[in-house]
Amino acid sequence: MSVKRAIVCLAVLLATGASALAQYPVAPDLAVGLGLAIVDPAAQPAGANVHGCKSAVDPYPVVLVNGTFSVAKDDFGGMAPSLANAGYCVYTFNYGGNNPGDLIQAIRPVAQSAQALAAFVEQVKAATGAAKVDLVGHSQGGMLSEYYTKVLGGAANVHSLVALSPTTHGTTLDGLSALAGFFPDAPEVVGSLCPACTDQEAGSAVIAALDAGPIAQPGIKYTIIETKNEIVVTPVGSSFIAEAGVVNEYVQQFCPLDVVGHASLPYDNVVIQLVKNALAPATALKPNCFKEFPFPTQ
Repeated sequence: MSVKRAIVCLAVLLATGASALAQYPVAPDLAVGLGLAIVDPAAQPAGANVHGCKSAVDPYPVVLVNGTFSVAKDDFGGMAPSLANAGYCVYTFNYGGNNPGDLIQAIRPVAQSAQALAAFVEQVKAATGAAKVDLVGHSQGGMLSEYYTKVLGGAANVHSLVALSPTTHGTTLDGLSALAGFFPDAPEVVGSLCPACTDQEAGSAVIAALDAGPIAQPGIKYTIIETKNEIVVTPVGSSFIAEAGVVNEYVQQFCPLDVVGHASLPYDNVVIQLVKNALAPATALKPNCFKEFPFPTQ
């Protein structure tokens, strides 16, 4: 390697900050992510909330918002370190639980959780000095991001919004019951013990407020990613926002044989690449259809 090339490489590493210098361990699938979360549900996934992070990949900090019944560590055990290893500054938090240390979170009323998201965005902005953040939400986390930007007026704080099978137009209680089957103890909290479940049912007051008029807010880049193997947010395709300027994508548009389901979306390498493409379109890459889930050392 020439001296000039070595200097350039060193400069790139220094510019990307701590997250690019570290190789954060990636949970290869949801089962491993759940196992790690059971040990310490309050802990954050590897690569998230790194103090002093600087990114040359994306000028906006990326806030990950998990879905119903999950904690940040099990929902984003694959995506958070994958993004951090690629040079993004990643932040995430737990919300909507009865107790901070509970394994089951994101079950409190959506209006309360949206306020928690609003407060966390302000924390991230204050810690990083950024004027805006990028939001990446899964399931309820995607809908919550949409609700925050529209109903709570948070659009001025958001640059891009990427949602993975969000409950944009609501779903059925059967769909939420199907989701509960992936998480220990979650079936017991469906219904009256899970206000967020009721809030996400099609026709609820929360969904009506979100769906009244345009959902997409001016100044925000929206990307909605869904799988055709969807059994939680039903009917298939109901996550999409049929409005001008919104990019709606099926995973199978890029990799027809990808069998990823709702709960595993944040662990799917195709999805992770699509998220990166949405956050940094100038460096977009074609997903690798032959490597569905991340390797632990990626």
